[in-house]
Amino acid sequence: MGDQAHNASGSVAAAAELEDLIARTALRDKSAFAELYHRTSSKLFGVCFRILNDRSEAEDVLQEIYIKIWNKADQFATGRASVIAWMATIARNQAIDRYRARGKPTDDLDDHHDIKDEMPDPEQAVVQLHQKREIEICLDSLKQSHAIAVRQTYLSGWSYQEAADKLDVPLNTVKTWIRRSLMQLRECLEK
Repeated sequence: MGDQAHNASGSVAAAAELEDLIARTALRDKSAFAELYHRTSSKLFGVCFRILNDRSEAEDVLQEIYIKIWNKADQFATGRASVIAWMATIARNQAIDRYRARGKPTDDLDDHHDIKDEMPDPEQAVVQLHQKREIEICLDSLKQSHAIAVRQTYLSGWSYQEAADKLDVPLNTVKTWIRRSLMQLRECLEK
């Protein structure tokens, strides 16, 4: 049981770390993006290679994928899927687009190319519920407008521009609020 609890907390921690990296990437943090690449590129390469069955082509597509991830990181919404599932979906779609560009029909691709997000086991679900409560408490400690910006961009899928428009503030203000709020959330969660 102890090993399972350690593995569950390890995988939850790893998922939280990836969420932090994607959030920082959305804020154009190049070191976070480099770490995200380091942690996920082998998995995404595997997705591409299984579909394309060509190492060189898979490497090319992998670079295109990370350009998309860099450009779309602010569109990731927590709660819908894990970071790795979201990224794997981008990888799968990009690889299939490349496959189609070869002029071959995609109906000869096997179903095993579908990327499924792993559902948590009951123990992981309890840990996630506890973490969700802690996050909610920390979000409630933020200034209301800042909390709204964070919740809507990371939980409801607003872009930074949508947040700026709906909160009637400049885009750079929203970005600053979110960046500072994420730092405050991290400090709150570490207590």
